[in-house]
Amino acid sequence: MFDLNSDMGESFGAFSIGNDGAVLKLVSSANIATGFHAGDPLVMVSTVQTAIAHGVRIGAHIGYQDIAGFGRRDMEYDPKLLEAETIYQIGALQAIARSLGAEVAYVKPHGALYNRIAFDPNQAEPVIAGIKAADPSLKLMGLAGSPVLQWAADAGLGTISEAFADRAYTPEGKLVPRSQPGAVLHDPVVAAAQALAFALGEPITAIDGSKVHVRAESLCVHGDNPAALVLIEHIRQKLSDAGVGVGHDR
Repeated sequence: MFDLNSDMGESFGAFSIGNDGAVLKLVSSANIATGFHAGDPLVMVSTVQTAIAHGVRIGAHIGYQDIAGFGRRDMEYDPKLLEAETIYQIGALQAIARSLGAEVAYVKPHGALYNRIAFDPNQAEPVIAGIKAADPSLKLMGLAGSPVLQWAADAGLGTISEAFADRAYTPEGKLVPRSQPGAVLHDPVVAAAQALAFALGEPITAIDGSKVHVRAESLCVHGDNPAALVLIEHIRQKLSDAGVGVGHDR
């Protein structure tokens, strides 16, 4: 079994983003936006309801308070504020999930926050502290091979190492910045092949053509990728053909 996750619930107000209803039928974990980079209370409720209906694990997709930049602009933060905002966002989704008879299982930071805490202890520490304060049983989902997973483990949190089916990698096993050409993979055949390599523990092809090993427990396809549904359908078929089921161990 291999976990397949996607960023969900990123619509808000009059703005509709992604194809959540269709994607939630195909993934095993949903990273649900908590209102800071995207999402709103009504969207959170409907997304959690759909996740429950399909037996999908629920994660809090927290981010910088940056709707205008969709949470993808790097920011400097006071550590106490970042810790408080982490608790606040987790708490919002927990309250909605519990009101519907479900629980939040993990936390996955979004966008610039995700990339920043992967290697920066100054922002990683308050996020980890915020998760522990909100609920120490929550796991932190983070970039496979990055220091934040060890920092979280050292602090007593469970972790989930994550790779990306629709993102290109550097020879060092890091994500190619979105500002660079080829950073996002749109070809479903290429993305599915990369997904299978992750699931089987085999090397993937980096953006320079070299081979790199990335060990991961969960695989992400971005919900706001216009090709998300097609990518996930190809990935599911590729995994199925290789005898790999989609699921998680909580």
